[in-house]
Amino acid sequence: MKQTHNGNNELEASILGNLNTAVLLFDADLRLSYINAAGELLLAVSSNAVLGKRAGGLVSCPSEPVEARLRNASATRQPFTEREIEMLRPDGQNIRVNCTVLPIHQTDAHCELLMELHQVDRQIRITREEHLISQHQATQALLRGLAHEIKNPLGGLRGAAQLLERELPNQELREYTRIIIDEADRLQTLLNRMLGPNQLPQLSEVNIHHVLEHVRVLLRAEYPSGPCIIRDYDPSIPGFKADSDRLIQALLNIARNGAAAAGDRGELVLRTRVLRQFTIGSVRHRLVLRVEIEDTGPGIPDEMLDRIFFPMVSGRAGGTGLGLAIAQELINQHGGLIECESRPGATQFFVYLPLESNDD
Repeated sequence: MKQTHNGNNELEASILGNLNTAVLLFDADLRLSYINAAGELLLAVSSNAVLGKRAGGLVSCPSEPVEARLRNASATRQPFTEREIEMLRPDGQNIRVNCTVLPIHQTDAHCELLMELHQVDRQIRITREEHLISQHQATQALLRGLAHEIKNPLGGLRGAAQLLERELPNQELREYTRIIIDEADRLQTLLNRMLGPNQLPQLSEVNIHHVLEHVRVLLRAEYPSGPCIIRDYDPSIPGFKADSDRLIQALLNIARNGAAAAGDRGELVLRTRVLRQFTIGSVRHRLVLRVEIEDTGPGIPDEMLDRIFFPMVSGRAGGTGLGLAIAQELINQHGGLIECESRPGATQFFVYLPLESNDD
C-alpha cells in the first residue's frame, strides 16, 4: 500500500526516535529544530527545553567554536567527521563523542545541518560494568567457598565449647567457654552478612519514591542534625517488580555512607531518573531506573575507588566494609548494578535497575 506524505513523516520520526545514535537537526540559523530520544539522553536535556536554541549553547567543544565549524560546513556544503572529541554537556558534564555533520540541501539558498553524536565512552562504561559484575560474582563465589570451609569447624568449635562448659565445675572457668561460644556466634553472623541473603527476592509492585522516602525518614532519625537531604524525584517513573525490603537495605547502606561523609553542614541528594535503551553490563533494557545518591563530602580516594564494593574495604574508622558489598549484591539480585564516581565535594552513587520484567 502506498504511503501518504504524513505516513512517511510518521515513519521517519519513528525511525529517528528509536535510533541509538543521537540525531540533532539545525536550521540555517544554527538553531535546533529536531532532537531524537537518544539525543535527549546523551545531552541530558528535554526537547521542549532546547528546541530553538543555538548550536553553540547546546553543543560545546573546548578545542574550537562549534558554530564557526558548522557555518563552514553549511557554506561549503561538505560533511565532516570528528572522532573522540571532548564535549561539554549543558549540565556541565564532559563526554567523549564521535561527531558527524551532514549538510542537507532543501533549496539552493537553504541548507540544514544534520548532526550525529555517538558516545564512545559509553563502550568504556559497558566494559567497566561487565568487569564489575564479573568481579562481584567471583568475589561472592570465593566468599561462599570460604564460608563453607569455615562454618564446619566453627560449628564443631562451638559445640565442643558447650560440652566443655557443662563439665566445668568452676563458674569462673565457664566464662572462658562463654567467650568461645560468643565469638563463634559473632563470626557466624559476620559470615552471614558477608554472603547476604541466600533466598530469592520476594517481588511485588514497588514505587521507588516510597522506598526513598522510607530511607530518608531512617536517615533523619539517625542523623537528626544533618546533613540537609534534597529530593529531586521524577514523578513519571512507573512502579516495577522488586523486593522492597532489599531495596531499602541497599539504598540505606549507600545513603548512610553519604550522610556520614557530608556531615552536619553538608548536603545529600536523592535523585531519580528514567533512562531509555540503556545497557546494564551486556544486557540492553528498554527502560532503566537510575537512582542517584550524591553527597558533598570529601570524596573517596582514587586508590580505594576500584575496591569499595569489596567486602572488608572501608574508608571510615570503625567501618566494617560490608555495607556497599551487601548493597551491590542486593541490587545484582534485581538484575541491576551500582556504580560510583567521586571527587572532592561530590561523590555520586548510581543505582541502575531494569524497569521492565523478564516477561515484558
